[in-house]
This record gives sequence, structure tokens and C-alpha cells, in this order.
Amino acid sequence: MFVVTTNEVPGYRVTQVMGEVMGLTVRSANFGQNFTAGFRSLGGGEMPEYTKVIYESRWEVMNRMWAEAQGRGANAVIAMRFDSGSIGNFTEFCAYGTAVVIEPIPGYHGGTQQPGQPAAPQA
Repeated sequence: MFVVTTNEVPGYRVTQVMGEVMGLTVRSANFGQNFTAGFRSLGGGEMPEYTKVIYESRWEVMNRMWAEAQGRGANAVIAMRFDSGSIGNFTEFCAYGTAVVIEPIPGYHGGTQQPGQPAAPQA
């Protein structure tokens, strides 16, 4: 399945639009992460405790969005975006896009390949 931030996938045509799909989670860092990050913030620089929470959250919302798209019968999500916001001491993460069914355009020899497929021969 393709998940792209563009409005189309080169070499494919959209044959059905299944609608908007999204994945959502609300997270907080645990006490240990907050404690350690608090000390790190005194010296400045990256706080890996929070980076890990954000990285894991983004993967979680993408997987939820993907599952919703598959449940609707889509094989791609186009125009995918991330959003985040704060709710009290918690952070909300959202991934959203448009679930679509795409099919390869016959004879197209561009650069987009399905994962795991060999490149098309060049004429």
C-alpha cells in the first residue's frame, strides 16, 4: 500500500475515492522520561526521551490510518498529513489523508515502483 503526501502517485490512476481516513492518539511521557528530560533541558539540546515518544506516536497514528484505509477497501492513501496539539499535559497526534483505490497506468515507465518489484525495463 502506498501512503504519500502528494495528491497523486506517478504511474497510477485513482479509480475510486473512499474518503478521509485518520489515525489518532493522545500521549504523555512517563514520570522517568519527564524527570530525565527536565535535567537535560538545563543544558539544552535534544531530549531523546521526548523524541522517542513523538517518533512512536507518529508510527502509531500512521498504522491506525492505514488500517482504516484498508478497512474501507483502499490500496493507497494520498495527501497524507500529520497534525499535533496539546490537551492539558498531553499531546495529541493525528495522521490523516484520503483513502483511494489506485491502479497502474499501462505502459508507464516512470520511477515509481511497487515495493519489492524489479524496475521496469527502459525502452
